[in-house]
Amino acid sequence: MAESSSPAFVKVIDVIDAFSDRTGTLFSWMIFPLVAGLTYEVFARYAFSAPTIWAFDLTYMLYGSHFMLGAGYALLRGAHIRTDLLYEKYSARKKGMVDAVAYLFFFFPGLLFFLISGTDEAIHAWKIRELSEQTAWRPPLYPFKTVVPVAAALLIVQGVSELLKSLYAVRTGRVYKRPEAVQV
Repeated sequence: MAESSSPAFVKVIDVIDAFSDRTGTLFSWMIFPLVAGLTYEVFARYAFSAPTIWAFDLTYMLYGSHFMLGAGYALLRGAHIRTDLLYEKYSARKKGMVDAVAYLFFFFPGLLFFLISGTDEAIHAWKIRELSEQTAWRPPLYPFKTVVPVAAALLIVQGVSELLKSLYAVRTGRVYKRPEAVQV
């Protein structure tokens, strides 16, 4: 850590990163009911010629939720796509400046849009107790529609950490590395 970096600044990064790590780990468990439902469907369909009416809905709801709710964790781990034709050759300070500008002018405005519109859509779905129209099973959609604003909020939270890491790089000329004791 550079002496010029504020301990509170670094602590905020560590707290947010730990939060994103924990929520990502929690939401990763959604893979088990997804696999169980798909396994049951394949077994019922091919072993007993008795396909279910609920497997399609279960699959897209769990997979979509798993994918979206894990986005903040993916951002923490650097798993999102980055075009680095020129970026890779930049110094840490210049990378920090590029990242900070991108977060401020593209990332946060886009996610605020998803948060606001997703919240409106989720509230409406809860008010009307919206049901799926795709199958005869007609499961409730309102919990699934709530995933959009929750995922946007989780991404915004992790985005704050990434913005702070960018500012750290601008300030110190080094990429932020967390101490081993706090490593996620």
